[in-house]
Amino acid sequence: MKQVRLGNTGLRVSRLCLGMMSYGNDSDRPWVLDEEAAEPIIKRAVEAGITFFDTANAYSQGTSEVATGRLLPKFLSRDEMVVATKVYMPMTPGPNGGGLSRKHIMSAIDASLTRLGMDYVDLYQIHRWSYGTPIEETMEALNDIVRAGKARYIGASSMFAWQFMKAQQVAKERGWARFISMQNHYNLLYREEEREMLPMCIDQGIGVIPWSPLARGWLAGTRTREGERRTTRSETDAFQDVLYGAAEDFDVIDRLAEVAGARGLPQAQVGLAWLLHRPAVTAPIVGATKLSHLEDAIAAEQTDLSEEEMARLEEPYKPHPVLGHQ
Repeated sequence: MKQVRLGNTGLRVSRLCLGMMSYGNDSDRPWVLDEEAAEPIIKRAVEAGITFFDTANAYSQGTSEVATGRLLPKFLSRDEMVVATKVYMPMTPGPNGGGLSRKHIMSAIDASLTRLGMDYVDLYQIHRWSYGTPIEETMEALNDIVRAGKARYIGASSMFAWQFMKAQQVAKERGWARFISMQNHYNLLYREEEREMLPMCIDQGIGVIPWSPLARGWLAGTRTREGERRTTRSETDAFQDVLYGAAEDFDVIDRLAEVAGARGLPQAQVGLAWLLHRPAVTAPIVGATKLSHLEDAIAAEQTDLSEEEMARLEEPYKPHPVLGHQ
């Protein structure tokens, strides 16, 4: 698998990032695998050349970080792996248990490192924008974490382009660490990032690592226009009903099925291949609860699509309201 630079840095990551949200013991999410079930998937990912792994403190209230810290060292040395986690979501009771205040960020990084069993993370990301904290406070705290050696780089996730650039400018003016990456909501069903965020990332040399590249399974055919739900996740993941389900979404899914069928390939493989062909995209964050999910992703990295196929996949898309910044 190709190893590419993340943004304008010297950090090299695999062309696919394995999302660790799907793993962790005793999760209250029915579709999450325990560590024993996840281990063969991690092993296969490493065999395929994946070195980049993304989690967050909020995934299953920390058990994803615990699983990440236990599973990865079985197959990779610390220097071989690139580990990313996130901060923002509430983790403890009380008004200071979440957000991007200095108090919470400083507590959260130490808690994440303890769960991971690591001295540092390679990429520490703010999970969302905090409207209740001055961005100067957030960026200074993140800079202190980098200077303390607890994170090598910092990144951001779903927000407006003006917010991202405001944070970057504050950091630039004060000589603080700046974001090197954007983890945004981007797939064939949601392409609003093409308006502002992606052109900005190209211009500024920011790495793009999209979340939900297969629209939480919708692009793999887990839901039908008639309302059928074909997997445990499609039956229990309430957030997907917030993001997807409009009639025009099924028009895109139908077109994906046509293009994939003409090639004799799985929908998931072609849907992910489309994203890998898009400008600015560095490494989509793929989820896998079966080895077949991972194999489709691995194959997508090697799948070429023609300009005609790309145009056919994109043609049915209709504009959406902004989704995923919550």
